Amino acid sequence: MPAEPDQPIQYTLKVGDTRLPLNDLIGRAIQIDYDGVIRCIHCDRKTKKSFGQGYCFPCFRKLAACDSCIVSPEKCHYHEGTCREPEWGETHCMIEHVVYLANSSGLKVGITRGTQIPTRWIDQGAVAALPIVRVSTRQLAGFVEVICKQHVADRTNWRAMLKGGVAELDLAAERDRLLDLIRPELDALRQAHGEVAIREVDEAGLSLSYPVQVWPDKVKSHNLDKTPSVTGVLQGIKGQYLMLDTGVINIRKFTAYEVRFQVLA
Repeated sequence: MPAEPDQPIQYTLKVGDTRLPLNDLIGRAIQIDYDGVIRCIHCDRKTKKSFGQGYCFPCFRKLAACDSCIVSPEKCHYHEGTCREPEWGETHCMIEHVVYLANSSGLKVGITRGTQIPTRWIDQGAVAALPIVRVSTRQLAGFVEVICKQHVADRTNWRAMLKGGVAELDLAAERDRLLDLIRPELDALRQAHGEVAIREVDEAGLSLSYPVQVWPDKVKSHNLDKTPSVTGVLQGIKGQYLMLDTGVINIRKFTAYEVRFQVLA
């Protein structure tokens, strides 16, 4: 986060053991070369294909961080004693989570650990976000999100998000409207899990600004699997994306790929 609220997010890229300040490179030509090697971010094993954004297949099959309930938290099975890694579940899932509203490509609902605010919002390229409910576990956050999805989208249109010009929304008003719509379902969840397990909150939102020099008119994406060398002038950064004059690249998608990063001019 920047020191001043009206300043853009400061991005860095981990290259080897150093972190490269990316904001300083906006307006300059860069090149990313994929050397054909993928290493699992958990066990460091070489793998021909990355699973779950950075894992080899064995780790993808055994780690709790890769279980299907991470994508669908309402399917958490920790309470059944079948969590892949109970200790991991205790530290990542059986803790306070936040259900929030964000404006990325429009209004959306999402969940994150309480410790991941505002990181999660930045990761999604939100221009504004605010918490609406705090809950005691990830599964409860999933239950609330499922209810909210009957009225609000839960996905970001990444192409629209990268074009800029996202219409301003009154998130506080949207929060109040949504809570009124889902209050019967929230009350039912409280009866099942306890009053203190689900708390509606009236917290201030956060506005976010991104370092973008030029917004693309048409969003074309680079894929290192198909084109292992990507070159272009860095025009901006938003969410998980580097925005080049030749197209955008989702850096998160290529986690675990070994690449060479060069500043050309």
